[in-house]
Amino acid sequence: MAYKWDFGAVYAYLNLWLKGLGVTLGYSLGTVLGGLVIGVACGMLLLYRRRWVTLPIHYYVEIFRCTPLLVQIVWFYYALPIVLSVELPAWLAAGLGLTLYMGAFSTEIFRGGIISIDKGQWQAARALGMTNAELMRHIILPQAIKRMVPPFVNQSIIQLKNTSLLYVVAVPDLMYTGSVVVADTFRPLEVYTSVAAIYFAILYPLTLYAARLEARVDQ
Repeated sequence: MAYKWDFGAVYAYLNLWLKGLGVTLGYSLGTVLGGLVIGVACGMLLLYRRRWVTLPIHYYVEIFRCTPLLVQIVWFYYALPIVLSVELPAWLAAGLGLTLYMGAFSTEIFRGGIISIDKGQWQAARALGMTNAELMRHIILPQAIKRMVPPFVNQSIIQLKNTSLLYVVAVPDLMYTGSVVVADTFRPLEVYTSVAAIYFAILYPLTLYAARLEARVDQ
């Protein structure tokens, strides 16, 4: 018997979908900005090359880059109260996990952009008597930022998709909204096809923008 698609049941929950989309976009924007702040701060600290400064940052970056984000969110929500007797609400635990995850990747993007500048430019600027602040402001950062933007945009796109993991702690994002609608309508194919279409409509223009940025850097 052929399956009969029916998207009418999905459209009936339009207000719920809009709320879920708002939560997804809000978490995406907030965690990307938070991750950017962490990335800039940690990336700058890594330039000091003092082991007592760089070692904790190195471990932070590697732990969050080398473990699944799903595990991190679950750990912050369920394990933190046991380990530190600190109980976080679901929205904060999920946001903290996403932000620290984004921060770890942003740190590497920032560090990679800085060290990609030819050493001769560092040496020439110091030979001219520039201070470290002047060197970074006038020589290094203007060039490095151009190289940082494309990978940062790409990581931001991944971060928006990562928000789909919020559902594991019942944060009402798009994916959680989808599970609620499925429970009411028993139409998983239509619901999750709609979820995929929403993500695609948001992310595809961003991927095109990222490709343009990469092309500009390569010129």
